[in-house]
Order: sequence, then structure tokens, then C-alpha cells
Amino acid sequence: MNTQPKPVAESSKLAQLREMSVVVADTGDYAAVQRLRPIDCTTNPTIVRKALDLPVYADLIEEQLGWGRTQSGAADAVAAAVADRLTIGVGKKLLELIPGRVSTEVDADLSHDTEATIAKAREFIAMYAEQGVPRERVLIKVAATWEGVRAAERLQREGIDCNLTLIFNHTQALACAEAGVFLVSPFVGRILDWHVARGELPSSIDEDPGVVFVRKVYGAFKRRGAATVVMGASFRSTAQIEALAGCDRLTISPDLLDRLEQDTGTVLRRLSPMAAVPSADQPIDADRFQRDLAQDEMATDKLRDGIAIFAKDLAALRDDIAAKLR
Repeated sequence: MNTQPKPVAESSKLAQLREMSVVVADTGDYAAVQRLRPIDCTTNPTIVRKALDLPVYADLIEEQLGWGRTQSGAADAVAAAVADRLTIGVGKKLLELIPGRVSTEVDADLSHDTEATIAKAREFIAMYAEQGVPRERVLIKVAATWEGVRAAERLQREGIDCNLTLIFNHTQALACAEAGVFLVSPFVGRILDWHVARGELPSSIDEDPGVVFVRKVYGAFKRRGAATVVMGASFRSTAQIEALAGCDRLTISPDLLDRLEQDTGTVLRRLSPMAAVPSADQPIDADRFQRDLAQDEMATDKLRDGIAIFAKDLAALRDDIAAKLR
């Protein structure tokens, strides 16, 4: 797994990484995506909220606010509907800049409701289709709760590819692979944050708990022959990114992408595919999933907090839209 072929000479670290991993922009900033040329990008309530103040989205925002002002019903329901329409509009606009997909986040407050998650995902896919965007260019982002994994399993059977996010635990990741989800996003930086907050500082990048976790997930998936893509996410430094060079995908903030673009040092491949071997492991059921998560204090804390943060961001977006509608 730690093979080290010759690096690409006389090129930026970002260019070298692109030879080993698919680079995704962890942003919906139109100018940043335009400049950095990632394969995929993402949209979420925080990104859409920022879009409210960006000139490039001005026409879209006015159009959707205008639509909202013609709607009857409860103000909060109208604001929520406008937020969804803006989410799809921002996603469509970003797709004009990239060759790949845009991840679109299902409401975080539905994370423990399988049926509601499925319904919301189908709604987003239908809204994209109305805008001429096929489902093959969309990833539906779902929090990796047990209910979220089950929702993604059913959506995948319908041809709706899913990005299972907030991955902090090995059993959590394996359950996603067993469900046949398209992609998982283990959160490197948030894992490190939890340990650092408790005074547990890694002595080297190879002991960084977030890096160690993603390497473990990547190795387990490849040994099992799992088709699920591993996408390292939530980076705090370029060192973490370089330590995962060769991971299937890496989703990186514009700031760190810029630093990698400006650095011409050598990047060595740290992760490589391997031959699959038969596995005698028993499939993960709900009891094991919940038990293993409950015994993992870090994963329990970060999954709960991550869902809460995502839900708070969505509420803030809807509040901003409601204010503009008034």
C-alpha cells in the first residue's frame, strides 16, 4: 500500500496529486471552481448561503425569490422550497464548470429517517432533471447513520448514486460498502481535531489519526474488492493530503488547493490498489453498527455534532431566505 513510484518532475504538487487521485473541490465558490478546475465539486446549505451575496448567482437568486413571493402557504415552507430551488440552481451552475458531478446534501434533520431521506433524494433528482441535469451528474450526500445507509442502499438500486458523509468509524465505512454506495467521505481533519482537543498530538503525519483511519478504510475496501469510492475529506493541512496521495478521491478546500498549486515539491504515492482476497466477515447488521459506533466515543461525538452543524446551516439558510422574501 505504501509503494513509492517516481514522482512527476518539475510540476506542482497539485498536478502530481492529479496523476494519482481524482481531485474534488470542497467548495461551491464559482470563481474558485473556475480557477482550480476540479473534476467534481459540492453544494450544501453553507455554500448556497454564501451564494446569496455573490454577483454570479444574482439572476438565479432574484428568479427564485420572485418565485417564492408568488407562493401561498406558511412562510417557513416557502423559504424551505426556495432554499431547495437555489440548491439545485447553484449545483447546475457549478456543473457548467466541471466535467464530473456535484454532491447535493439531503436535509441533515432527516438523517435518522430512511423514508424521508429517500423521498428528499428523489425530489432533488427530479428537480435536477427538470433543469436538464441527468442523475449521472449528481451525487446525493447523506449522513452515514444506520438509517442513512439503508436509504442509500435503496437509492443506489434506483440508479441514484450517493455520497455517504460524516464517516468516522470503521464499521460505519464497511456498512456503506456492503450497501453498495457509490462513495464514502471519511473526515480526516475532524478526527484529528477531536484528538488534539484532548491533548493527543500525533508525533508524525503517519500517526495522524485521521490519516491512519482513511488508510485503514482504503485498505479494507480494496482487500474486499469493494467498488465504493474512498474520498478523503475535511483536511487541515497539505501534509494530510499528501499522506493520502493515491486515495481514490480527495476533496480539498480552495485554500489548500492553492497551496498545492504553488508548491513544486515532490509528492509520493502513499496508497495503491491491491488484489482483492475472499472475506469471511459476517455482514454488518443494525445491532453491530450501533454497538460499534456507541463504543467509539470520537465517532459518536463527531457524527452527532456533524449532523447538528449541517442542520444549523440549513436553518440559517432558510432564515436568510425568509428575511429576503419579507
